Amino acid sequence: MKISLNWLKDYIQIDETPEKIARLLTDCGLEVESLEKTESVKGGLKGIVIGEVLTCGKHPDADRLSVTTVDIGTEVLPIVCGAPNVASGQKVVVATVGTTLYTSTGESFEIKKAKIRGQESRGMICAEDELGLGTSHEGIMVLEPEVKTGTPAASYFRVEEDYCIEIGLTPNRIDAASHYGVARDLAAVISHVQPGSAIKAHKPDVSHFQPDEKTSEISIKIEDSDACPRYTGLTISGVKVQESPDWLKNRLKTIGLKSINNVVDITNFVLHETGQPLHAFDASKIAGNKVIIRKPQKDTTFLTLDEEEVKLTGNDLMICNEKDPMCMAGILGGIDAGVSNATENIFLESAYFEASGIRKSSKHHTINTDSSFRFERGADPAMTVFALKRAALLIKELAGGKITSDVMDVYPSPVKPCIIDFRYESAIRLIGKTIDKETIKNILLSLEIKITHETPEGLELEIPPYRVDVTREADVVEEILRIYGYNNIELPERLHASIVSSPNPDKEKLQNVASDMLSGRGFNEIMNNSLTKSSYYKSDLFKPESIVHILNPLSQDLGVMRQSLFFGGMETIAWNQNRRVTDLSLYEFGNIYFKEETKDHEGPLKLPGYREQRMLSLFMTGNVQPESWYAPTKTVSLFDLKAEVMVLLQKMNIRLDDATAEEIHGENFWEAGMRYIVNGKTLLELGEVSRHFLKAFDLKQDVFYASVNWEMVLKLQDKNPIRYHEIPKFPEVRRDLALLISNEVKFSDIERLAKTAERKLLKKVRLFDVYKDEKIGAGKKSYAVSFTLSDEKKTLTDKEIDKVMNKISKTLQKELNANIR
Repeated sequence: MKISLNWLKDYIQIDETPEKIARLLTDCGLEVESLEKTESVKGGLKGIVIGEVLTCGKHPDADRLSVTTVDIGTEVLPIVCGAPNVASGQKVVVATVGTTLYTSTGESFEIKKAKIRGQESRGMICAEDELGLGTSHEGIMVLEPEVKTGTPAASYFRVEEDYCIEIGLTPNRIDAASHYGVARDLAAVISHVQPGSAIKAHKPDVSHFQPDEKTSEISIKIEDSDACPRYTGLTISGVKVQESPDWLKNRLKTIGLKSINNVVDITNFVLHETGQPLHAFDASKIAGNKVIIRKPQKDTTFLTLDEEEVKLTGNDLMICNEKDPMCMAGILGGIDAGVSNATENIFLESAYFEASGIRKSSKHHTINTDSSFRFERGADPAMTVFALKRAALLIKELAGGKITSDVMDVYPSPVKPCIIDFRYESAIRLIGKTIDKETIKNILLSLEIKITHETPEGLELEIPPYRVDVTREADVVEEILRIYGYNNIELPERLHASIVSSPNPDKEKLQNVASDMLSGRGFNEIMNNSLTKSSYYKSDLFKPESIVHILNPLSQDLGVMRQSLFFGGMETIAWNQNRRVTDLSLYEFGNIYFKEETKDHEGPLKLPGYREQRMLSLFMTGNVQPESWYAPTKTVSLFDLKAEVMVLLQKMNIRLDDATAEEIHGENFWEAGMRYIVNGKTLLELGEVSRHFLKAFDLKQDVFYASVNWEMVLKLQDKNPIRYHEIPKFPEVRRDLALLISNEVKFSDIERLAKTAERKLLKKVRLFDVYKDEKIGAGKKSYAVSFTLSDEKKTLTDKEIDKVMNKISKTLQKELNANIR
């Protein structure tokens, strides 16, 4: 949220520096994220002065140029000018050498001393678009003759310097979403820091408001008082819609708002002044002279001010006339009843809408405005009439016309203020320091919190309705503390701690071990949002009934909770590759979420009907290592990813000896890969990402992805106790076999059968060559496999070795129909 310092000073008398004000706001909980100096005209017209053209003649070598001499008060400058309307005796705007001009199109350029077609030029006579004062480039600006030569242009054009304070407003502090709200907090802080200063925030005076006449026939009717507890309005006739004055445009420009016209600008001004959204209707377009607040039927169409057609849900609160909807309540107006240059009579609205209804409609239709931002967090029901009167007086002042009705205020059930019992001992317990009772009372009063009853033990407090976040005693303590100052709470000299037993296994520790190992091997950790696009889960890969949908998503991109870490990783790879970072090794720990009936609901964090699961994902793409002179470039393959995963599992003390390995072909996210199953559950899936997903994310190179069930890793990591053995005293023996086998046979089958045939002496089985050719037969392949044998008690003889190898060979021939080559 942006605040103009000059505008802020309209409500509080303060002479502190901008930097000091920023520190005070941050200390009281309104964190200032940036402080930027601004000018109503970019560049502040520095180096630009008012000059008088003394002489003007045609350029000897250019028909369209003029050679002039211009008096700027301190010297006379020769300037070559191309404007057709330049003439002697004119008062003009001159940019001197070294000045930087910022044009209305956003471009900038520096004025330099130059020779133009042989004639010296030491400045520039400016048009309004070259100064950023307008868009016209028909000729130079010619000013009134009375203007004093040498006057700084910034002074003549009344360039206003300001500071834009950007505040990182937390969702609970909607009371500070206005200049007056910030001034209120600032006054409370200064009153505490400087006792006796008597600084208070004050609202503009509207006591002189009164109708000029009462001729309006417009009536108000609320059909849903739960969704709209309060609605106020009035009419103003005979207005003239035109350009806003400079002071109003400058106020809005400083906080990043574009001027539209005087009526719309006033509603925006009052919104950012008081925090109360307003809307102005063209009164002549209110059919039947009736304003009805209701919820139209489902699928009713409505054309917004942005000319976007939306279909209403049946739960959208609308401001309607006798026939049609005119405005989405608290969100956005419609194109038919809006204020235009032809508008003469307006109906001005100021209302209080229930927050959750506005939030649901805003999120459903993905329409976010300054108005919805405030209503969906909780507006002030007591501010509606004041803001309405304030806007009406400004419209009458800047657009003319007459106020032709009383304030029509429909408020069937007034909102009651929150009453809280506050005890001094609670403040001591939560703050950790005893604060003087008078100091506490002064802080509360400075925040407009009323003390309705007082006892030696505490206070009965009436909370103003705009403080929607203060509902408990602890909230009151927080209010006291933020004004008193967190920095004023001394750190204790002693630290109290207790020994707490940690669960076994320590999940965080094991995850940190895995993270350290992967990071040490060149991987980068990524963290993606658990909320993701619902479009990802519309394929046959996911069951629609298991998807966890968000009821009020911030956007369509955050509509569901993820069921895989795959999509977040692919988004990260696409983002990096679009920025020419192509060699990537990434990993992510994260939860995935399912909607399903589960029997295990124990514990405070378990939610019936839902399940979450901890996963680890790894991605590799591009080259294994950066391009260099000492090693050839090697592209990442599936086996590089597999090697990394196996090292990780080994680090976690997990063996895959008893795991069932399955090949993956065109399943889920993979073109081809492997799946490892332990005790009937999938522990690991890895492979090459399918072409379908590479195309969907516009990726030009292969990506390899592994998905590890981290919860299974935590359960299995202590199933294989680590045992130490003496280093073998006797040598190992290696024998190789060349096997001609069917293409359907996998190496895991060979390894499993070999270890079944010889359990004692066989230590390792390795595949070191694969050969395929039509010459060896269709559907056939040749594997070269090594077998490592060892006996811990003696050296193996040739006879013993041959016996083992014969047993292995016969087993492979029988079970796999292998031919020994």
